[in-house]
Amino acid sequence: METVAVNLQDTTNKDIYMKISIGNDHAGPEYKKAIVEMLKAKGHEVTNYGTDSSDSVDYPDFGHPVALDVENGKADFGIVICGSGNGINMTVNKHQGIRSALCWTKEIATLARQHNNANIISIPARFTAIHQVVEMVEAFLSTDFEGGRHQNRVDKIACQ
Repeated sequence: METVAVNLQDTTNKDIYMKISIGNDHAGPEYKKAIVEMLKAKGHEVTNYGTDSSDSVDYPDFGHPVALDVENGKADFGIVICGSGNGINMTVNKHQGIRSALCWTKEIATLARQHNNANIISIPARFTAIHQVVEMVEAFLSTDFEGGRHQNRVDKIACQ
């Protein structure tokens, strides 16, 4: 596990600082690298649970730690990456309070936050380009939950 913290300020002099956990399997090292560089440049703290190797590994081993960080409040948001995005998305959604969204466009990522209050973004590395993914993550993290009628729907997601 690697933790990197940088605290920068944006152009409005308002501190920007989020704790982000990221995990990836063998399909995502290059995606993770680009995302982490962007996050660090924006001043966020990043906890890296992902592999840096293209050797085959099991995505749940890298998804569970991210979900636990978000679930326990150690991270504000999570980012998970595997080949299709599905397996690691299913893994993290098993955790209490996790609302992970499989996103393949910036628009889907934005709606996942606006309407579903997603707290983890799942990325399909084999079906997206790195520049596209960086834009998706930026959109995801900068979008607020709208609440209102969407809050009622989100409240109905959890199993009692």
